[in-house]
Amino acid sequence: MQENISLKPYNTFGVEANAKYFAEVHSTEELVNILKNFNAQAFHPELVEGLPLLFLGGGSNILFTKDFDGLVILLNLKGIQEEFIDDSEVLVTAKAGENWHNFVMFCLSKNYGGLENLSLIPGNVGTSPMQNIGAYGTEIKDTFVSCKVLNISTLEVEIFDLEKCRFGYRDSIFKQEEKGKYVILEVTFRLTRENHSIKTEYGAITSELQNLGIEKPTIQDVSKAVINIRQSKLPDPKVIGNAGSFFKNPTIPLTQFDDLKAKFPNIQGYPNGNFVKVPAGWLIEQCGWKGKQIGNVASHQLQSLVIINATGNATGKEIFDFSTMIIDSVKEKFGIELEREVNMI
Repeated sequence: MQENISLKPYNTFGVEANAKYFAEVHSTEELVNILKNFNAQAFHPELVEGLPLLFLGGGSNILFTKDFDGLVILLNLKGIQEEFIDDSEVLVTAKAGENWHNFVMFCLSKNYGGLENLSLIPGNVGTSPMQNIGAYGTEIKDTFVSCKVLNISTLEVEIFDLEKCRFGYRDSIFKQEEKGKYVILEVTFRLTRENHSIKTEYGAITSELQNLGIEKPTIQDVSKAVINIRQSKLPDPKVIGNAGSFFKNPTIPLTQFDDLKAKFPNIQGYPNGNFVKVPAGWLIEQCGWKGKQIGNVASHQLQSLVIINATGNATGKEIFDFSTMIIDSVKEKFGIELEREVNMI
């Protein structure tokens, strides 16, 4: 147990914030032990009931706007297990602390299909079910089987299957009514060993495969195309502080979209029944934010959906205020209120 620890190395925005208490765990047993002490207020005499608790993984979907006056637990649980179902499918289970992209690369090295479109997404495996991460026509719910979780109150291990997780667009039960009640320990996926389903119709995958001279792509080829696309558009958090896409793509009623289409003929949208998903990046760009910098914060010059710590010296509050200005301008111009995808602390 450590006190007054800087969280700057543990968030991809690279903003400065301190944790009053900090601990790193490498096993479920360590986690249970520290939570027992935490719940009993025994590990430090100054602790009082109701002290905030925060679990950190890769720190890729979080923005610290102030110091954290509680206990931060860094989940560094590692390990990958495989269980063959038959010649066609395999169950692969990864501990929460495994880096997501490295996990995808592990699966591809074994020729396990289903996660290739999710290559190069930042963060750890443990946080992937929380917001049902997705990209290029794929979400983890497509291959998700279950996750093992720890009930923070009872310290009992439970299993959440696909139905119980209630996945939605960048959403799950862990962000709704069960928020803050569980910590994810490991996640199991059902992947293919042969006859893989190749998804290339979303985004620029097809054109990128053509650029690579590939006519009959493998899952490894799709991954390579996705990596190339992401690297060409998105800044590396190790170089420029960011948390990837800062906003969700809003979904609006078809009638509202038709009204906007009459006013803005070039507006983009992806219909789904009586609703249309509108690219947040397009809305933000139309409001003049692409590449715009205010103080230490900017909207990325190649992808306006990404807010960056442009100078490396931005505070969380500066980034939050910048995002608020974007939300206000999009609301004023289009009547659509953007929702932040990044978790605010």
